[in-house]
Amino acid sequence: MVSVLQAAVKVSPLIEKVSEHKDFKKLLRTRTNVLVLYTKSATSGDSKLKLLSDVAQVIKGQGTIAWVNCGDSEGRKLCKKVKVDPSSKSGGADLLHYKDGTFHTEYNRPATYKSMVAFLKDPTGPPLWEENPDAEDVVHVETEKDFRKLLKREERPILMMFYAPWCGVCKRMQPVFQQAATETKGSYVLAGMNVHPAEFDGLKQEYNVKGYPTFCYFEKGKFLHHYENYGGTAKDIADWMKNPQPPQPKAPEVQWSETDSPVFHLTDDSLDGFLEEHPSALVMFYAPWCGHCKKMKPEYDEAAEYLNKDKNSPGVLAAVDTTIHKAVGERFKISGFPTVKYFEMGEEKFTLPHLRSKDKIIEFLQNPQAPPPPEQSWEDKPSSVSHLGMEDFREALKKKKHALVMFYAPWCPHCKNAVPHFTTAADLFKEDRKIAYAAVDCTKGPNQELCKQEGVEGYPTFNYYNYGKFAEKYNGERGEAGFIGFMRSLRGRDQGKRKDEL
Repeated sequence: MVSVLQAAVKVSPLIEKVSEHKDFKKLLRTRTNVLVLYTKSATSGDSKLKLLSDVAQVIKGQGTIAWVNCGDSEGRKLCKKVKVDPSSKSGGADLLHYKDGTFHTEYNRPATYKSMVAFLKDPTGPPLWEENPDAEDVVHVETEKDFRKLLKREERPILMMFYAPWCGVCKRMQPVFQQAATETKGSYVLAGMNVHPAEFDGLKQEYNVKGYPTFCYFEKGKFLHHYENYGGTAKDIADWMKNPQPPQPKAPEVQWSETDSPVFHLTDDSLDGFLEEHPSALVMFYAPWCGHCKKMKPEYDEAAEYLNKDKNSPGVLAAVDTTIHKAVGERFKISGFPTVKYFEMGEEKFTLPHLRSKDKIIEFLQNPQAPPPPEQSWEDKPSSVSHLGMEDFREALKKKKHALVMFYAPWCPHCKNAVPHFTTAADLFKEDRKIAYAAVDCTKGPNQELCKQEGVEGYPTFNYYNYGKFAEKYNGERGEAGFIGFMRSLRGRDQGKRKDEL
């Protein structure tokens, strides 16, 4: 059998040849992500086997590719049992995917190396942009080499969309960009490039790609402008291409103190007088750019609508922008935003990190109590989890063959539930120097940028890295069995490989 197989096509040893039902069942039981090629005969899957041999190289450790020849006597029995008949398919081959031990889906995305690798890295994820037939007028760029080539040889102006596959705004912009590409076809080139992988860090720096999507306009290979703060329709893009202009200045944000806000907005000069006049007051120290402050503002405004306008109110609400009124910020040692403090008779009594909603604020003022003592933060508790930040993230992960990273926010309930399980898993593997369980607190200033770069859109997000390179999102169970099982299967494959090499 082997000689026929090798005469036909050079099949990678990473592709598992299965012909018996019990071996097939064992394969599905021991591997969670399996793509199986069923062929009518030993040679009818040649072109697919050649392609799958290349795919197998890249996804080893993350997925498994198997081959069943339904043309030989053993294989025929197996195919009958699993009710697969490749002879009914064009080319005499059928590709089926199995996930967590059971059939998941027929593989019906393009039979290309890139699509297959993307599918096996994330079998439930969305197709690649270039797989969308409506996107055929967009030039899809894969490598930095292709990008440089395009700039060098293309005479027409180019608008390049640098994007990340996980980014929500990018997904919403893609159909608009496709339409603009079709409308301007022939005159201009609209191109797309996924620059999320770390290998494109230099390129992102060169063109100032700080978030996704970023649009860059080129003429004769030279970068001229970012497409920024213009309309978001296909017509807006097409019209702009006819007359490309530098980014429009952003409309200035209206300051909170200048809106119709019922909150008392204080300054360096007015704070003390205000606190003397109001014996019971909550003061929110904030920064206009801070996301958590923006989230809290409507709640604070609503509570003030009730508290600041009622003569019998138990207390009043005030706010200070400490980016403008710096003396107040320094005096009260404000180091994070928002910080809410309670003052009684002009004296500072409590800092209240848990007051974020209208109901909690009103409830507190009706009965001002000291806040519960702060919980010891995860970072301060001794454990085998490595707590990383912007400054040491890449360096630390480069040294580890397998790293599972939990991106979290200390206030998030799902994160709190996962912490003890994640910590137990880390303790179990603490002697293994090739493995890391790491955590990043995304609410800390510099880490916000890191979490954005790593595709964190909600908490907790778990990413698996191989020697510092992002490999896949972890979507498994969030209990210790899930975290431990994931790492065990990676280590098991490592050991299996070592045996093969011996």
